Amino acid sequence: MAIIQRDDEQPLRPAPAPAAEPPALVADGVSELRRRRDALAAQVTELHWDLGGLAYEMAIRDHFRLDVLVRRASLLQERDAELAEVERLLKMEESGVAGNCPQCGAPHSRGAVFCWQCGAGLMQRLPSDAALGEDPQTAAMEALLAPEAPERAGDD
Repeated sequence: MAIIQRDDEQPLRPAPAPAAEPPALVADGVSELRRRRDALAAQVTELHWDLGGLAYEMAIRDHFRLDVLVRRASLLQERDAELAEVERLLKMEESGVAGNCPQCGAPHSRGAVFCWQCGAGLMQRLPSDAALGEDPQTAAMEALLAPEAPERAGDD
């Protein structure tokens, strides 16, 4: 049974303690991603129960506070979206089409340019050989494509 609380009150029941982290079994972060999925699934389940209980308590008292319901539903929606993303990334990582951010370790999909969590660049930028003018074929093409020097008016 959920207990209705005002915004300025402290929760009357303690938040669930985080589960003890299992040892990392795989160095590439697969077990960490599974642990995150399990924790998010537990949070989403708890938020579903809390939101349902909150709505029930408000209904039996015939006093609905939409701001409280919307805030709780918004939190549930955020966690549910995060859970869906982690499940998607877990499927991609299990199939070998994803990696982890080198700065923060957050998982990312193949082809991602920036990390979704810290914003770090995921693709390494290297100077092109063509930009350095070291490739003889490129130099020849540039010579052929370069605009011809304008002819001088007095050379006729």
